This record gives sequence, C-alpha cells and structure tokens, in this order.
Amino acid sequence: MSKKISLTAVAVTAALFSLNTHAAGFQVNEHSASGLGRAFAGEAAIADNASVLARNPAAMARFERAEVSGALSFIDPSIDIASKGSNNAPAQTYEDVAPFAVVPAGYFIQPLNDQLAWGVGIFANYGFATEYPKDAFFGALAGTTDLITVNFNPNVSWRINDNFSIGAGVSLVYADAVLTRHFGSLNPADPGQDLLKLEGDTWEWGWNVGALWELNDNHRFGLSYRSQVDLEFAGDFTDYSGTGVAGSSIANPKKVGGDLTVVMPAIAEFGGFHQLNNQWAVHYGVQWTQWSKFEELKATSSECINGVCLLKEEEFDDNFRYSIGATYTLSKAWILRAGFAFDEQAGKSTLSIPDTDRYWYSAGLTYNYSDDMTFDFGLTYLYGQSSDFNEHYVDGREYEFSGDNDAILTAAQINYRF
Repeated sequence: MSKKISLTAVAVTAALFSLNTHAAGFQVNEHSASGLGRAFAGEAAIADNASVLARNPAAMARFERAEVSGALSFIDPSIDIASKGSNNAPAQTYEDVAPFAVVPAGYFIQPLNDQLAWGVGIFANYGFATEYPKDAFFGALAGTTDLITVNFNPNVSWRINDNFSIGAGVSLVYADAVLTRHFGSLNPADPGQDLLKLEGDTWEWGWNVGALWELNDNHRFGLSYRSQVDLEFAGDFTDYSGTGVAGSSIANPKKVGGDLTVVMPAIAEFGGFHQLNNQWAVHYGVQWTQWSKFEELKATSSECINGVCLLKEEEFDDNFRYSIGATYTLSKAWILRAGFAFDEQAGKSTLSIPDTDRYWYSAGLTYNYSDDMTFDFGLTYLYGQSSDFNEHYVDGREYEFSGDNDAILTAAQINYRF
C-alpha cells in the first residue's frame, strides 16, 4: 500500500545525491529506558519488562502475568560539518545539523496459559533527520532530510518445553519522508530557493521470528530476526534538466508518474544473560544489519528515458553492533546497570547522513515501586569518530568535508504488571 509523493527535480544529479542519503535511513535502537541503561546488551535474552518485544518475541514465554511498558527516549545530537574550502568553494561550518528528537515506544504482553502468550509493540527501527541552513553553499546536497518510521508489531510465542521457546510476529510499518534541497551556490542571488522537494508516506508489511534457550533460571540465550521491508512510494517526477524525460527542459519541464523503492534492511540479533549470584548479572549481544541489500536507489517510469528516471549506486556494507553490560541489584527497591557498545559504520559518510563508527557509554537504574509497578531510567553518551569525506557536487567537482558528532541519549520508562 502506498500514498502519493511529490518529487520535483531541477537537476537530476542533485536528486541522485539527495535521495541517496534520504533512502539509506538510520537505524534506531532506542526501544526502552532499561535497554539504554545497558547499551542494549543482551536485549534478546533478558526480558525484564515488556519492551523485549522489540528484540525477541520468543521471550514472552518468560512472563507469568500481563504487563504493559511505555518509554520515551530523548536524543540530543551534536553534529558539526565543515567544508574545507577546496576547489574555490568557501570554507563553511554547519553546526548542530541534526535536531533534537523524541522517540516514544509502547508494549503489551498477555500470557494465555503455561505455553502460549501474545503481545504487541509500537516502536521504530529506522529514522533520521538533518537540517542545514537554507543559504548553505552546498544547498543542492545539504538541505532537510527527515525519515520517520513506526512499526506496529503483534506477536505470539510458544513455550515448547522448560528450555526452548519460539515466537513470531508481523509488522505493519508506516514511513513518512520529507526531503528539501536548495540552489545554494547554483544561484548566489537566492541560495535559499528550493531546488528539489520530496514528501510522502507509505504503509508496508514485514515479519519477525525469535527463539529463546533457557539453560536454567540464571542462564539463557536469545536469537531473533527481523525481515527486510521495502518501502514502495508511487508519485510524480518532474524533470527540469532534460536528462530524465524526453523533451523536458528548464523552459518546458515535463511531469510523469514514477515509482521509488526504499529498502529498510533486515536485522538479526543474538543475546546472552547470566545471573552470577544474588547481586550481579552480565549480558552481551551482537546485532547484524544487512545494509548490503541497499545496492541502489532507482526511480522508474515507462515515460522516462530507458525506463529510468533516477539511478544512484550505493556504497553500503553489512554492519555489526557489539555490546556488553552488567546489572547490580543494590536492594529490593533499586537495580543499577551499565553497558558499552561499539556500532560499526554502515555506509559512506555524506552531508545528509554523516555516518561513522560509534561508541556507547551507558548507565541506568530501575526503581521497584511495588511488586506491580517499576520505573526505568537510562543515560548514554554516544561518541562518533571524526570523519573526513568527499562528495561530488552538481557542478561536477569533488569537495572535501569533515564531521564531528556525538550525542546524549536519555530515557524514562514505566512498567506495570496486572
């Protein structure tokens, strides 16, 4: 299912680079405050509240009572991009190009009997936003890029025996995209004039499966897989350059109907949990994302030259995220946790998504208000390695950039058992 998008391309080259960065997206791990406090280490196996639905449906088998969890994560990034003044372009610095964001999530789990349970989660797996000044010299590449996704995910689980459980679910994914580019140096008299606009939304389906192996109450392992989702947009392509639609030109632009598919890659995750004694537990995880499936961005139409309106080959590889953490039970009321994670860079850095290796330093706590109600809080400092990268501009020249980025992530969560 898809709704209309409106795409206006003044220069096809600008469109290729812009849509590349929009379509790549950015993975969202912020599913819970409890998970944030341990850098999401062991999430496929721990199952200490209903937010486990975002990582492994099989873990619902561990719940003896119905439970609801609601979380809010707050992302305060600091991303600064500087151009190095190469090829006669002025040296410019763009500060805080990624805006503050709030990521909500909600979950409910209901055991049906000793073997079966069902649940539903509402959360996000992908999303990203960057906003550059309208008068930026590189406005044709650096404007507003905003992708939001919401995953509505019902699941069921079956406890096969005391040691093994499996689970599965379907995902109805809603995606909303906004993309704006400006003339920048192409029109010094009015650099903020819009060059390209894209906005639209769509609904698509996916699925997920998981398994849980419990050696005993103190040691368990989880494995899960979430399918690739192809976001299929259908809309209008307007060619102002004359290179995409026969007979089109700046003086006489032509509009044709076109299709655009954006790939949200598959995700697999393994996690382990070990309760060492009454106070200490350790947990760890490995997450793999199949970014290599994002091989190209192609807009097609029977009315475009050779059936292709836009085409951009992508430079993405599968990446891994490694995490480790520990939990300390201070008292019946208070539980403390900490974690560390290394998140590999997935794609080539660009102005819209200055991707890089990331390091997570996390801490958090749980307050057990009663046997039925608990509160979680998490805090993470995310450090991204400084990066140098090049981009080809619409004038055919290659320019040099550098990026510095880090972020403060905080989250709060409430859990209630019925």
